Amino acid sequence: MANAQTTQRSAHHDTYARHATQAQAIVSTLGAHNKTVNVVMTTLCSSQALRAQGGPTSSHRAIAVRAALAMLGIPYSWGGGGPTGPTYGIGRGARTRGFDCSGLTEYAWSQAGVRIGTTTYEQWRVGSPVPKGKISPGDLVFYETDPARSGPDHVGLAISATHMVNAPHTGAVVRIDPINRTGYLAAIRL
Repeated sequence: MANAQTTQRSAHHDTYARHATQAQAIVSTLGAHNKTVNVVMTTLCSSQALRAQGGPTSSHRAIAVRAALAMLGIPYSWGGGGPTGPTYGIGRGARTRGFDCSGLTEYAWSQAGVRIGTTTYEQWRVGSPVPKGKISPGDLVFYETDPARSGPDHVGLAISATHMVNAPHTGAVVRIDPINRTGYLAAIRL
C-alpha cells in the first residue's frame, strides 16, 4: 500500500491529501493487522475455495477495501480497469488510463482473490442482498442511473455503512462518496 500511496501523492497529491486521513481511519477501523493482511495476500484463496468456506472473510473484505482506497485519485476511464489495475478504457475512455465503476470493484476484490465479474450486471449476481441499514465494508453498492434501462448500471465498494469508494463518471477521479444518493438500488454481500 505504501507504493500506491507514493504514487497517489505524486500523481494526484491534492486528491490524496483530501482523503488520506479518512482512508487511514477506515482501514484502521476494519481491525486488519498488517501481518494478517500480508499473510492472506500471499496465500489468496480461489473463488471456489471461498464458497466452500462460506464466502469471503473479514480479512478478504479488508484487502478489497484497502485496494480500492489505494486507487483514490486515479482517473475515471469508461471501460477501464480490471483485475490487474487501471487500464486504458474503450470508447470515450480510450485515451485515459484508469477505472470505470465495475473495473474498480473487480480490481479491489481480485486483490483479495475473489472473482466477481467484469461488468456491473455480472457483479450484481455474485452475492446476496443486504438491507441498506446493514451495509458494511466490502459490500457492493448498486445504482440505477438510467431509468430507461432496467437494472443496475453503476457500482461502488462500501468502506463503511455510509460511504463508498466510487469511480463516478468521465472527467472525475476515484473518490469517496456517500452511499445514500440518487438512484440507489441495493447492496450485495459476497
